[in-house]
Amino acid sequence: MHVTNVAVGSHRYKITFKGPGGHSFGAFGMANPMGAMGRAIAKIQEIQVPKQPKTTFNVGRVGGGTSVNSVPFEGWMELDMRSSDPASLAAVDASIQKAIDAAVVEENKRWGTAQTITVVKELIGDRPAGNTPENSAIVRAGLGAATALGFNANLGEGSTDSNLFMSVKIPAITIGGGGRGRNSHALNESFDPADAWMGTQHALLLTLAMVQK
Repeated sequence: MHVTNVAVGSHRYKITFKGPGGHSFGAFGMANPMGAMGRAIAKIQEIQVPKQPKTTFNVGRVGGGTSVNSVPFEGWMELDMRSSDPASLAAVDASIQKAIDAAVVEENKRWGTAQTITVVKELIGDRPAGNTPENSAIVRAGLGAATALGFNANLGEGSTDSNLFMSVKIPAITIGGGGRGRNSHALNESFDPADAWMGTQHALLLTLAMVQK
């Protein structure tokens, strides 16, 4: 059980590296979009980010190419970066953009083929950061409803449907639904529905408390 009152913002991109492509043997010596992407990923992995406010980045998907014996004409990756602090989010975004551009320059320089590899950056997700103060009525009601039901609900941060409202200073929270989730987004992700009814009770009592206000 939790009360999320801090909104973690995120930027998501699809980055596509492009080149002429060709035969892996006959056309060997040309710059490779996959090479540029590999260089970019390596540079991104070396970026330093603050622990507080927690700021993160992740290359989550990659793809491209047509066959094992072809220099690909394109390679793409999708990446995600997050922070509850807009300035930190903007800073890691700028560092990643710089790393991508440098990787393209290095791949072209490696093979002596200036301007061969190009890159297209497509923003595919933009979730704003924000927060609802701990002393706001809705946060106090969320914690109070949990206490009235006999359990603790901790304040926390997350990326939820409340983000937009928090970002424009409309008081909002997201509460836990009950049960227990484990290993989120991993191959062994699971959900234990034991005591999930607590989430429903919490939501109902919180709704009634806010109506009274």
